[in-house]
Amino acid sequence: MSSAVVSGSRTPLLPDIYNPDKHRKTPTSKSFPEWMKENPVHPAAVETQIPTKLEIAQFKKPLRHNVCVELLSEGFHRSFAQMFALLQRWEKAEEHPHKLHTLQLHLTRAETAERDGQYGEAYDNHMYLARFFTEPEDEWLKHHFLQLALDSAPKFKMDSGKREAEANLHMGQVYLQKGQLERAQEHYEVFYHLTLGRTWQDPSGRMHHSHSCEELQKVFTLLGQRLLQEQDHAHAIKMFTKAYEMAKESGDRGSEGEAAYRLGLAYQSTGEQKTAKQFFSVCLEIFTTLENTDSLGGAYEAIAKSLESEGKLTEATEYLEKFAEISLKSKQDRNLEKASMCLGNILSLRKQYDGAHEHFGHAYEIACNLASVTRLQKAQVCAGSAHALSMMQTYHGLIETPGRPEIKRIISWKKRRNDTLSAPLEEEGRCLSES
Repeated sequence: MSSAVVSGSRTPLLPDIYNPDKHRKTPTSKSFPEWMKENPVHPAAVETQIPTKLEIAQFKKPLRHNVCVELLSEGFHRSFAQMFALLQRWEKAEEHPHKLHTLQLHLTRAETAERDGQYGEAYDNHMYLARFFTEPEDEWLKHHFLQLALDSAPKFKMDSGKREAEANLHMGQVYLQKGQLERAQEHYEVFYHLTLGRTWQDPSGRMHHSHSCEELQKVFTLLGQRLLQEQDHAHAIKMFTKAYEMAKESGDRGSEGEAAYRLGLAYQSTGEQKTAKQFFSVCLEIFTTLENTDSLGGAYEAIAKSLESEGKLTEATEYLEKFAEISLKSKQDRNLEKASMCLGNILSLRKQYDGAHEHFGHAYEIACNLASVTRLQKAQVCAGSAHALSMMQTYHGLIETPGRPEIKRIISWKKRRNDTLSAPLEEEGRCLSES
């Protein structure tokens, strides 16, 4: 055998097309038979260049086919069944080889762990896949693997249910995102009961139990709002009450104040003003302590509405003035415009039309700056109406009061036709003498 053949070496069957002289040793002066005698090719080297039937099949078949065949050939029948079921729905799987290989890897790891009774490791692999699929079009894959993680978590007994609690948290978030509030509530309640009395924390240091209270508060609030839209006030109040209780248990004072405010509004919508004011007072105290001016203004407004509905217009005006003051300080123009409109309405009810016209005019100016056509037009109409009522009030007073000065005043106004009846009497007398 020629010394040119080295045991175990692999001689390329074809020359490199980018470097044709790399493997070519045939001098131009020699014939091909002579060159072959000097550079024989070992038969084993030729055989290694011939692909097997399996390699040919892998080249011809799509990636999804090869992945499934590989799972079966390695004995991962459960992983194959899961992969096949997913691929039936996942039409674009072929476009994401990285996702397919990641899926294959962690499915087999999870199956191996389950065979060995290592359910904690199986949970970790399923949860890894749930976190891996983060793109919007992969949301259904995330949901699928969260469900698998939830199925495997209770089988692991070494963590006192921590993995099961976390899996229920994630499932609740999925259903909440889908708008399936009742399903979300079910998983959040399991999360709540599993974390009760535990000191478990997430990686950021947040207490799991506090988190469960916050998530339940969110769900109860959304359920309450939906019931209000359906005009089911009794059940809505029950949901808002549960939300308030969860907010208190969470220890978050800001959330407690917001929950008290929503519960107060629910009672207000049913006409239970006394109970509503109790919860408004709670949120007023909390927001004052937290110096939360945004929410404080809303509390003042809500209390004023309850007082107004009870006919306590003087007290309602005081709260609305506080609402306007805090809105002005915090430069909340929309709230300031709202407060001005409310004050104008209160003063109109009290027949104090001059003051109402002033507040409506202020609301109109703010609405102009906000470029809100709807609110601008409303303030404009209210201001004009208040001004007209003010003039009518003065006019009726002059008509009902017999006397020469009053008649002169009316005649003077009719001659001038200006926007007020409050001109000084001496000016009116001068106008009459000139006429």
